[in-house]
Amino acid sequence: MNVLIVKNVASEGPGTIEDHLRRKRITHSVIELKAGESAPRLDAFTHLVILGGPMAVYEMRQFPHLAVEAGLIQAAIGANKHVMGVCLGAQMLAHVLGARVYPGPEKEIGWHEVSLSGEGMADPLISAFAHPNRNAAQVFQLHGDTFDLPEGGVRLASSVLYRNQAFRYGDRVYGLQFHIEVTPAIVRDWLADQQGIDCASILADSERIFVTYRQRAEKFYKRFFWT
Repeated sequence: MNVLIVKNVASEGPGTIEDHLRRKRITHSVIELKAGESAPRLDAFTHLVILGGPMAVYEMRQFPHLAVEAGLIQAAIGANKHVMGVCLGAQMLAHVLGARVYPGPEKEIGWHEVSLSGEGMADPLISAFAHPNRNAAQVFQLHGDTFDLPEGGVRLASSVLYRNQAFRYGDRVYGLQFHIEVTPAIVRDWLADQQGIDCASILADSERIFVTYRQRAEKFYKRFFWT
């Protein structure tokens, strides 16, 4: 197994995803296309992870690395690789699969509850996030864009504002609008650039929720990173 992680901006790294890979001694590499780094050959990795970023899918002319990224995602899906997209990464997956990506009604920032669909509760990966005896999960959000469900995609989770919070395409491709990878330190760094929100409350939630959130994320990782 060899995992390729693609960053869209220096400040949005792999967090607990890389922690898991290191702990399990899974071979992986991290590249930043926006910084001019090149992706390896398609046969050099088995799993592809696309992380978040502040840019938008519909800003490809301004951020040409996104077009390169789209080509990489398309090739990986075509080669039947395991692919995970987080936040912007999920929007890029939707775009590559032919769905529309566009601004949402308002930003979701902080810890919010999402509802898992029947398919989500039955999914062996997404169901790891569910609260005991409930088809809901509390997840970290930091986004203002959204996407339509790609044709052939299966909706796994929704929120009040955003219908498409997680989806699966086939049995190897997962798009997560929320941030599975965050730690309290990552949340603190990201909130430093945000205006008009209750940072203290969100940071307190991060400390309170993180241990359980990480445990649920670990279950997802164990089921996603397999050969």
